[in-house]
Amino acid sequence: MFFKKKHTEFDKNNLESVLQACREQNPDAQKVLFKMFFSYAKNICLRYSSNHEDAEEIMNDGFMKVFQSIHKYENIQSFKAWFRTILVNTSINYYHKREKNLYSLEVEQASMPVYDENVIDKLAAEDILALVQKLPTSYRTVFMMHVVDGYNHREIADMLGINEGTSRSNFMKARLKLQEMIKTHYPHLFAVGLTNNLYEN
Repeated sequence: MFFKKKHTEFDKNNLESVLQACREQNPDAQKVLFKMFFSYAKNICLRYSSNHEDAEEIMNDGFMKVFQSIHKYENIQSFKAWFRTILVNTSINYYHKREKNLYSLEVEQASMPVYDENVIDKLAAEDILALVQKLPTSYRTVFMMHVVDGYNHREIADMLGINEGTSRSNFMKARLKLQEMIKTHYPHLFAVGLTNNLYEN
């Protein structure tokens, strides 16, 4: 005769209680954690993906890794920060497996033309995301890691297995590509004369 394993009860409104239950592999707690962080995870994965299908796959893989390694999480850092790192690394690995030498682009020393950077403030968040998703994966990844998630180029280089100069180069190219796309799709915005230092090195 087989007996169903009884799981410890947990408070679904208390994150630490949910996390502890997840450490005990409680499937009900895993469902609660998934619902709690679904939107947060989806937004991160969309930033690093070229489409919604890839984002969904990355998110599901990310949650699986979270559940598998949640016993390693300690309260030294916030759960969100720990969770975000797993999702970013999952995104990096997802594309790295599909595109050979993805991040090992040579650094171009030639100077690059620069457009006014004030236009970004005039776009809605969903419009910006749509343009960023069209960037080459290597550019998009460095751009998001640096601008949105706050990694410096040394950290990015370590995480992607490239040198710091390549990280800076990819970021510069991503910024230029994004500005070119904005100029193509929203040419009227380049008449605006506001200042925006969002994308400074």
